[in-house]
Amino acid sequence: MSTWPVSALCTGRSALIADGKRSAIAKHPLAGPVRIGTLGLDGDTQVNRKYHGGPEMAVHCYPLAHHDHWREMLGDHPLLSEPGAFGGNLAVNGITEADVRIGERFRLGSAILEISQPRMPCGTIERRFERGGMVAEILRTGRCGWYFRIVKEGDARAGDDLEAIEGTGGDYTVRDTFTALAEPKGPADRALLEALADCRELTAEWRSKASAKLTGIRA
Repeated sequence: MSTWPVSALCTGRSALIADGKRSAIAKHPLAGPVRIGTLGLDGDTQVNRKYHGGPEMAVHCYPLAHHDHWREMLGDHPLLSEPGAFGGNLAVNGITEADVRIGERFRLGSAILEISQPRMPCGTIERRFERGGMVAEILRTGRCGWYFRIVKEGDARAGDDLEAIEGTGGDYTVRDTFTALAEPKGPADRALLEALADCRELTAEWRSKASAKLTGIRA
């Protein structure tokens, strides 16, 4: 059985970022038990509901293991000491996109979470860090993070284990899925695209990406 300790559960509120726009990408650790509901952690906020939040993107996990890579690229940026630096709700070390699969389920406290899709990067990350080139680097390396939908609501706290539930998840890792679909004009594997287009555990938005890319290579 695979388990990883969650060092922090983080939420954010709407705040101004570098360009004067508002975002809730800055997530901060909570003390004590936290309710995890269908729409995510109690008290968490998403400013742009078109691209963030909702039942299919209820909880975001961005691997702490990636912070070392970003230190190599950005230097000792002060935000990299924060567990929610990239907008993640769960701070977990020792696990990356290559270790987890679309549709895989996990227990966290009394809640059950299911991986629904990779996290697509946007310019808000660069505005938060006040550094360019980060979106391109995520697309290049696949250090994207992922979202969970909530299968069973419950409560969790820092120090609880994220425990993989055996027998869940499909054949495709978050890394496989992101690499295949994040770049519409990137390399195409027809068999993989067909499988992802039919993957019921993958969100409708990402299944549509697979279908659109298939249409492009058939044209």
